Amino acid sequence: MSETELLRRIRNPPQPPTPILASSKVMLCIMPIAQIAIGVTYLNDCPRQHYIPIYLVVTGVFGLLLDVFTCLPCAQEEEEEDGNTNPLSRCCTTWNSLASLFLFCWFIAGNVWIYSIYQPNYNKTTTDVDPYCNKTLYLFAFWSTTLGYILMGLSLLCGCCVLVCVLCICAKANPDDDV
Repeated sequence: MSETELLRRIRNPPQPPTPILASSKVMLCIMPIAQIAIGVTYLNDCPRQHYIPIYLVVTGVFGLLLDVFTCLPCAQEEEEEDGNTNPLSRCCTTWNSLASLFLFCWFIAGNVWIYSIYQPNYNKTTTDVDPYCNKTLYLFAFWSTTLGYILMGLSLLCGCCVLVCVLCICAKANPDDDV
């Protein structure tokens, strides 16, 4: 593969078939739907930290909205003939950026709420001074947040590996090095 062809593929990568794209979108919607369902079901079942179910519901709603809005035609960056981007595309890009920034800040707040009470009292009937938190709610919030860290770490590791591979390929393909 020539360097020009490689650059062309990087700028315009081949699109996956529609069934694969659709099934991946459905898979991305499973976690936000589960977060909404668990958060709403146990909305009043964590007096120890009442923000945890709210955290799950808001995270699920915004995650689902981001997933759905990426399917809309305005989410694809299309340049007009004069080189400018479509105003609707700019609006979608702004929405995605603001929603992503909000989700990042909300994720940090959720970390504080979830990890600050680790290991909560799961028993609703105890007369301890320590209020309880529903076990299903807390463990789901804990592991979904921890899964976010795991996925971020794997993404960072894969990104570093790809960067090293690209640097190795570019170093071998550089004709100035042969002099």
